[in-house]
Amino acid sequence: MKHLLLIIVLFSSATSLFAEEGMFLFNNPPTKAVAEKYGFEIQPDWLERVQKATLRFPGGTGSFVSSSGLIMTNHHVAAGQLQMLSTAEKNLLADGFCAKTLEEELPCKTLELLSLQSIEDVTERVKAAVKPDMSFEAADKARKAVIAQIEKESTDATGLKSDVVALYLGGQYHLYRYKKYTDIRLVFAPEQQAGAFGGDPDNFEYPRYCLDCTFFRAYEDDKPAQTPLHFGWAKENVKDEQLVFVSGHPARTNRAYDLSHLAFHREVLLPRTLQKLYRLETIYSVWGERSAENMRRIKGDLDGVKNSRKVRLGQQAGLLDPHLLLQKKIDSDAFKAAVEQDEQILAEIENLPDLDGFYDVWMSILPNYQFNEQGDAFPARTFQIARMLVRLAYESEKPNEERLPEYQDSNLESLKRSLFSDAPIYEDVEILKLTNGLTYVSEMSGAFKPALGLDQQSPIQRATELVKGTKLFDVAERKRIAEGGVKAIEESDDPMIELALRSDKAARKARKEYETRIEELLKQYYSKRAEWKLLLFGDTGYPDATFTLRLSYGTVKGYTEDDGTAVPAWTEIGGLYDRAAKHQNAPPFDVPESWARNKDKLDLTTPFNLVSTNDIIGGNSGSPLFNENAEVVGLIFDGNLQSLSSDMIYSDTQARAVSVHAAAIVEAMKKIYGMDRIVNELGR
Repeated sequence: MKHLLLIIVLFSSATSLFAEEGMFLFNNPPTKAVAEKYGFEIQPDWLERVQKATLRFPGGTGSFVSSSGLIMTNHHVAAGQLQMLSTAEKNLLADGFCAKTLEEELPCKTLELLSLQSIEDVTERVKAAVKPDMSFEAADKARKAVIAQIEKESTDATGLKSDVVALYLGGQYHLYRYKKYTDIRLVFAPEQQAGAFGGDPDNFEYPRYCLDCTFFRAYEDDKPAQTPLHFGWAKENVKDEQLVFVSGHPARTNRAYDLSHLAFHREVLLPRTLQKLYRLETIYSVWGERSAENMRRIKGDLDGVKNSRKVRLGQQAGLLDPHLLLQKKIDSDAFKAAVEQDEQILAEIENLPDLDGFYDVWMSILPNYQFNEQGDAFPARTFQIARMLVRLAYESEKPNEERLPEYQDSNLESLKRSLFSDAPIYEDVEILKLTNGLTYVSEMSGAFKPALGLDQQSPIQRATELVKGTKLFDVAERKRIAEGGVKAIEESDDPMIELALRSDKAARKARKEYETRIEELLKQYYSKRAEWKLLLFGDTGYPDATFTLRLSYGTVKGYTEDDGTAVPAWTEIGGLYDRAAKHQNAPPFDVPESWARNKDKLDLTTPFNLVSTNDIIGGNSGSPLFNENAEVVGLIFDGNLQSLSSDMIYSDTQARAVSVHAAAIVEAMKKIYGMDRIVNELGR
């Protein structure tokens, strides 16, 4: 019974769901719960429409909102593409973009979007490949091999991108098949000051006044894609307490972790991550402030670091909140009672992987893994390209099922699209990033110095030598090396290729050790508990988020702050001008010039941002907020501060999803940006 205490603190979501909690699978939607509470029946054709109209963006979500491939997402989700399309003379990220005609829509350089077409349960086949007497290393290898085989068979048979996804922490495995859209063009983006009014001080706060939206269009055969399954646009404003849904790709939650695991995150992993983020924020800020062009080049990275820092601080606050931890303890006690009544589960407890000393092992392995494999030492894009070229050459010589997952046949097309992208890479930014990486690793572990060439040069000298000496800024050179395979790699005198080749053995070793000694043990530990959860409570809940498509439901609803302040469900456009005035129109609370110029044209009572009780997390940015008719009523762009602990536990008391109101998008596009053709396409 040595593991019983760990088991009883696991399933907080198994016994005590909050009212609107849930990131539900599309092949196991909350049909009964929604019908019983709201009287709305989720029908198969409605679900298919929502599923195929929702798109996976890199790091976020988008959706089709017309039959001609028009796509809606957030400005901050689109920021990377806007930055790639910008130049020193024309900064689309800062100044915005309006395509007045189809011909003016700008092709994006690297964007690949995915629409989920089908889901298949392959749990039995994956689990059958792992035998009870296998070592962790053998089990990891066997599971990866069968997953690679399933993905390749599916891709060959359907032509669709095929991914096997572990759900319930390995309790189930589902095969997701996606249609890819690779010709994506920019249609509209507001200036960043409109998209992120209030900047970092207002990030994750509410009330808010942001037009955090951008529109793209998918093309096929050089014509707008035909997308009959799309979201409509609501003609009436959403009402207080109205039922609303969110479909999107929540990135990761940890609600099934036990308390010891969460304590390790709180006391070890989060502080390490925050240390790196604080460092990067300082370095990027100081460098960016040297010139407007520096800031343009680093702005996307800096904003990403600031956002990550605030998210981690919110997670840390949640893990330090005794009320949230008490809720998990209460749920644990309820689960304990269920476990003690089940003889089958009690008989299996002694066979669990032993976690005695596990977190000490994790901590001993983690630094080497982060330095060598995850890229703490080598954050430059040119090094990442060099490593991709090195691994592509060597992995391509192996049977498909023995390759690293990212180099298997089912993923090669997307990998090469990234590898051969002509998106701009700036030499000065590369030197900045690589200098920081080499400095950080030197400070953390001097043992890496000789291998990195830092026993003879300072970090900035070494970084400058590597960046100025590489030819990998040139796409043609990347293609030449890729086509030449192992021979081209081994004959190359490119310093980045040489560094990637020299460091690859240590990186692969660190990755293998982490995957077999940490990840594999956790998979076996948690997948067994997932089986028990399904046995005790049935398949009526939802698994932790995995950046796969999910559906959540909730209502438009305000809340009350701890000090008793009532927060309304939505703000109005006029509030932007009031908030700017209170801050003397000083950045980041300055009214964008286009909004100041057109103020008299606007209906200042138009709803601007709104909050709802939908269960979301990072990755839901850009998700549509929609009603029972699958009509857009808003666009998810954030959560409030109280929602940041949702990675661990959901509460609808104060936690809220924050959206741009659909009415504000139409009002601004018509009266500020002159985008009537898009408003008409939306049916408004």
